Amino acid sequence: MIAQLAPATAAQLDAADPLAAFRQEFHLPPGPDGQPCAYFCGNSLGLQPKTARAAVEQEFEAWERFGVEGHFQAPSFWMNYHDTLTEAAARVVGALPIEVVVMNSLTVNLHLLLVSFYRPTGSRYRILMEGGAFPSDQYAIESQARLHGLDPAEAIVELVPRPGEYTLRTADIEAKIAELGDSLATILIGGVNYYTGQAFDMAAITRAGHAVGALVGFDLAHAAGNLEMHLHDWDVDFACWCSYKYLNSGPGGTSGAFVHERFAHRPDLVRLAGWWGHDPSERFQMKKGFRPMPGAAGWQLSNAQIFPMAIHRASLELVDRAGGMAALRRKSKQLTAHLETLVRALALPSTQLEIITPADPAQRGCQLSVLVHQRGRELFDYLAAQGIIADWREPNVIRLAPVPLYNSFGDVQRVGEALARFFSEQLVVNS
Repeated sequence: MIAQLAPATAAQLDAADPLAAFRQEFHLPPGPDGQPCAYFCGNSLGLQPKTARAAVEQEFEAWERFGVEGHFQAPSFWMNYHDTLTEAAARVVGALPIEVVVMNSLTVNLHLLLVSFYRPTGSRYRILMEGGAFPSDQYAIESQARLHGLDPAEAIVELVPRPGEYTLRTADIEAKIAELGDSLATILIGGVNYYTGQAFDMAAITRAGHAVGALVGFDLAHAAGNLEMHLHDWDVDFACWCSYKYLNSGPGGTSGAFVHERFAHRPDLVRLAGWWGHDPSERFQMKKGFRPMPGAAGWQLSNAQIFPMAIHRASLELVDRAGGMAALRRKSKQLTAHLETLVRALALPSTQLEIITPADPAQRGCQLSVLVHQRGRELFDYLAAQGIIADWREPNVIRLAPVPLYNSFGDVQRVGEALARFFSEQLVVNS
């Protein structure tokens, strides 16, 4: 069981890793022994970039020096601050700059987009989502259905895996879309399911949705900064994401939204309007009559959240310096595969431990969800005592996310060795 856990392998992989130096760009929390922990919780909250503090301090200094005139005189020019994030954010999700805006928080953006892209009629009123979606998505969609006078139990259709399986098959998703046909108004699915770590085939889902006349959107909370995406080329209608997970922009960090270019010049689209989405040439004339800016920026409500956006800009700069999502994804696949190898090397029966994340790298990001049938919470606490920060999800799943910007193969090695020790000790206790 221990043979494949040789530390030399991890050391060799780290020595050959072109992104290894980026680990030094982040603050690693200390473990119980005071040494840096092995942090595997980036799918919940990413680590703090060392450049974040200076980025925010620059805006504090501008506020101190200029007051309201910081909107025009601050080095970062607050008036158009969100524009400084657009191109980098668009690169993260594979979009054109006109299709992306950074604003608000995730669920706020989800509601704003659903107002425009879930427009049920008497016959086309259903909305399709994955069963077991993150609760915020469930609550948002339920409330949107009620907003239109619909019964959520009738309007919402949930995709569930086949009996005995933990994840959804693309063919089954496509079949359900075809079955719903003309009754389907909107599809909203997470790019990566938060619980299982399954990455969905967004291109295939979008094609299937459009084939029946439905609009297709994605919650990319667990996909942005994790997967290499091409939202424009995939023809996705709308999407939104947070920045505090794989994009390392701080707790409650600002969010992103995508609206396909085909809607860029559609002022007739129903939306909730605010002054920051209004034509900037007339914004300060304070007149009635909303005239939306072209593109995703026309969904803005209020002026930029300067301080969280400063952190986000610092984080996006790191992504670009690392070579963008293609480079991060290459390392992500290697890290996650190495973790999978070590877990499988334990040779434990499925009645004790199972990986419920797909084995196919194309169907997962940098996350493995491990279903622990016996003493799961005890194992989670054991890992924490070893300086390994993972994530516990009821009733018995441990999520481990090896993030390419700051996790090393040595970190993965620590997890493998800790798991081996735990289960070896259990064998001794039970013998």
